[in-house]
Amino acid sequence: MQSMTGFGRGSAATELWQATVEISTVNRKQAEVIVQAPRELIELESHIRKATLDVVSRGRAQVNIKVERSSATTPEIQVDATMAKEFHAAIQKINTATGQSLEPTASDYLRQPGLVSLGESAVDPDKAWQAIEPALTDALHALAEMRKSEGSHLKEDFLTRLKTLAKLSGRIEKFAPERSSRQRELLLKRLSEANLSIDLDDERVLKEIALFADRCDISEEVTRLHSHFTKFREYLESAEPTGRSLDFLCQELFREFNTIGSKANDAEIAQTIVEAKTELEKIREQVQNAE
Repeated sequence: MQSMTGFGRGSAATELWQATVEISTVNRKQAEVIVQAPRELIELESHIRKATLDVVSRGRAQVNIKVERSSATTPEIQVDATMAKEFHAAIQKINTATGQSLEPTASDYLRQPGLVSLGESAVDPDKAWQAIEPALTDALHALAEMRKSEGSHLKEDFLTRLKTLAKLSGRIEKFAPERSSRQRELLLKRLSEANLSIDLDDERVLKEIALFADRCDISEEVTRLHSHFTKFREYLESAEPTGRSLDFLCQELFREFNTIGSKANDAEIAQTIVEAKTELEKIREQVQNAE
């Protein structure tokens, strides 16, 4: 089991570039990958997305890519000689036209866009990928380890709470066989207190009592509860992402407990149902974190 929340970081460098990759994931029903990288690397987004989705099958992943020139390299400074000559000639024309004697300084030349530039200042996607790929791999590995660690804690919590639910279900099951006879006794007592005489040999009376007993029988729901508990444990041991399946099972467990509460019409069972639903709600909240 893995959690949907986690963080991973990786870095790598080549002779030209140094890359740092950070990945954070949060809860989300579907898988979503958001890539933030320099504009020059937009063509690498599909590779980054595919690699991330191989690790993250559910949740929102934010991938931040940072690329810097390696400290081992010094960029070559390039000068556009033609532009420099044209700038100088333009100054001379101004002097001739105005009768002035202006002399441009070094800062005047440096302020001209494109006159002085760093060689290979743009990020080459293919060369940058050589640093990004291993950094991305390390970040994804760290992310997977953290999600796995968080998932193990979730699993322990689920197993503990399932034991509590099983005990509460056992308490309900203990009362189940007695419900029909208790409801029969209660019905006869109320009829007697109302001074309504009935013939217990009357087939119609027996039929009504039998139907009433059948309506308050909860043995079937209790059996399904145990089946759901077993399936829940199986999902916890699965190597595949089971967050959606666990969420569905929680809904089914809620449905069974609700049905038992409405059918049983018993104070002791009702109190047990409240405890069970409270515990189940805690499980359901944690299931939202499971991948």
